[in-house]
Amino acid sequence: MKELFLIATSLFLLASCDVRRKDAQQNTNKITKQLEIKDPTTVLVIDDTAYNFGKATDGEVVTYNYRFVNTGSKPLIISDAHASCGCTVPEKPEAPIQPGDTGFLKVSFNSAGRVGQVHKNVTVSSNAEPAFPELMLAGEVVAKNK
Repeated sequence: MKELFLIATSLFLLASCDVRRKDAQQNTNKITKQLEIKDPTTVLVIDDTAYNFGKATDGEVVTYNYRFVNTGSKPLIISDAHASCGCTVPEKPEAPIQPGDTGFLKVSFNSAGRVGQVHKNVTVSSNAEPAFPELMLAGEVVAKNK
């Protein structure tokens, strides 16, 4: 009877040791995943976040390409780009920007009916860390000479 009890106890102890090892492996995996999330691996360098187009005539469309480089180690994905009003239209790159590659975000501003000083903002959503900076487009729209 004692032998049966010793065998059962030994099997129980062996089984419980294996569970602890699996728990330790799961905890290690969780910590590793948390570190990967906090590791900034998609970084960008943008040449200029503000563009002043100077003067444009009422009705003229002003276009500018904001240039940036993915200096990180993972592809840069721009998920959304929108402007502060409907007269300004950003065109984001559809394909991911690979590490080391240069990308462009084209912004077009339709000056029709916008006579005076203009200041437009473009907000970009991406997987970059730190976040993609807000882009600015400014200038003055002058009336057409009749």
